[in-house]
Amino acid sequence: MSRKAPRILVIEDERAQREPLARYLQRTGFGVVEARTGEEGVDALGQGDFAVMLTDLRLPGWDGLEVIRRARLLDPQLGIILITAYASVESAVEALRLGAHDYILKPLILDEVGSKIAKLMEHREVLQENARLRGALQAKNREKGGLVGDSKAMEEVLSWVQRAAMSKANVLVLGETGAGKEVVARALHSSSSSGMEPFLPVNLAALPEAMIESELFGHEKGAFTGAEQRREGIFRSAGKGTVFLDEIAEMPYSLQPKLLRALEAREVFPLGSDSPVPFEARIMAATHRDLASMVEERSFREDLYYRLNILPIRVPPLRERMEDLPGLVHHLLERQARELGGGAVGITPDALRLLLAYRWPGNVRELSNVLERARVFAGGGQIEVEHLPVDLRDLEQDRLNLQAAVERYERGHIASVLKLCSGNRERAAQELGISPATLYRRIEKLGLKGFETGRGDSQT
Repeated sequence: MSRKAPRILVIEDERAQREPLARYLQRTGFGVVEARTGEEGVDALGQGDFAVMLTDLRLPGWDGLEVIRRARLLDPQLGIILITAYASVESAVEALRLGAHDYILKPLILDEVGSKIAKLMEHREVLQENARLRGALQAKNREKGGLVGDSKAMEEVLSWVQRAAMSKANVLVLGETGAGKEVVARALHSSSSSGMEPFLPVNLAALPEAMIESELFGHEKGAFTGAEQRREGIFRSAGKGTVFLDEIAEMPYSLQPKLLRALEAREVFPLGSDSPVPFEARIMAATHRDLASMVEERSFREDLYYRLNILPIRVPPLRERMEDLPGLVHHLLERQARELGGGAVGITPDALRLLLAYRWPGNVRELSNVLERARVFAGGGQIEVEHLPVDLRDLEQDRLNLQAAVERYERGHIASVLKLCSGNRERAAQELGISPATLYRRIEKLGLKGFETGRGDSQT
């Protein structure tokens, strides 16, 4: 099934200008609607879907600036070009401020018009793909408790999370710094029967050793200098929720027996108290260090290690699940828009390819920092290659790595579409905007043969 030709609205009161332009656009494959006044043009916008609008500045009734103002309210993604024979810095700047993407001077050079429209169409396709990905990711994230990624590695993490959510056993989350250990712990908590109860994270590496026992187990009034009132401590404050002990390897050796006893007896001794107090919270812990080696070195208690390690979940580093990176990028940009304001921004294919070529030693946290910095430099527009750090831009010189990254992205994207289309190649080809024959060749080249029937190695 062929796709419907994109439509362009031409608003021009001079017939000698309007009709040749319309004929040129029709020859290049667009559907064209003509309007003679601003009012006619805005009415047409309200009744149909257009990819691009070309409007003259001087029109009977509403002028081009008023048309742009109203068009932008009707369709935020509409590509807009101002046409004028009365060019001035003021009118051009005002048109761009109101939402036009470009302007062009009369007499029109048709090839120049075609070039500008081609750029706008590419920009529109990127925006639409970003919106589609954001919608699909949001739906998937709701199903996965906030976890982002369809790779085989993340599917395994999700499987462990779902199994652990049905149990009250202690969980140990393992993974490199910045890999998303707390995100996994929160997803597990939200998927469990205690998902509406508190989730209280505590970073043991950030607490002074003298405060850890009081923070975890609480204290009585007067238990030590400065203890002017009784405090419950995190274990009891969490109620029936979850206590997340991040950086558990930094727990002082002298306090490890007290933590072990709390886990085994399900009760704590607040500082200054002779009587134990029960707690109901589930305990999860996380570390980027090798606890088994620390046990051998006798810097971490073996009995505590086994008590914490009842249900271990390993979070893979980003370099082991690079097919998840495009989805992570859109998820992080969406989250930053909510938290930092300024609206959601997209990313160009070239910039995304550079992100795919990088090894990400700092994992998802580093990716988030890079995107936040790029948002600032992009100034609210698309993130381009030039907005990325220099060390990433230098990767453009390494064509072999970049080509491999492109193929990783293409493989993950095609696999995702096949999955969404239940393995139907014809539907998948239509969604991808390519012919079935091209899709068959890409499936063969990228090693996806059998995926659509459930026999292949799913990396989505």
